[in-house]
Amino acid sequence: MSTLAAEIGTLLVARGEFVATAESCTGGLIAKLMTDVAGSSGWFERGVITYSNLAKQELLDVPEDVIATEGAVSDGTAMCMVEGLLMSSPADWGIAVTGVAGPTGGTKTKPVGTVWISWLHRGSDPLVRCYHFSGDREQVREQTAHTALTELLKFLRND
Repeated sequence: MSTLAAEIGTLLVARGEFVATAESCTGGLIAKLMTDVAGSSGWFERGVITYSNLAKQELLDVPEDVIATEGAVSDGTAMCMVEGLLMSSPADWGIAVTGVAGPTGGTKTKPVGTVWISWLHRGSDPLVRCYHFSGDREQVREQTAHTALTELLKFLRND
């Protein structure tokens, strides 16, 4: 994943753009992978860990009713997270993740491994996708980070 992060950094520097992350189930793993790259201060703007519902509301302005009606693990929450991230930062790109990493916390409708990832390029509409990863807690978190970075790289290449 370090190669993915380095490639993202190269493209962002060439574009003069920055990325920010809002993470729940990954607990800052995506930001860590990006900031492991030397020179990341030239393209990584900030990372916010919003693990609790209250943090999502206070730091990313996720409406309480979205969490109450759709749940913290939902397309609506992921979309609000990434929109709130870009509203509160000067970054050009945002990534937000929310999910159930396990081993507990899953339900029949949102089993362990259910993760919503959202990406947003300033001035565009957010893209939100649901994934169902398998494995233990660490594997779900790693798959989430890998997918978030892989898709961002695709967007940067095709934007």
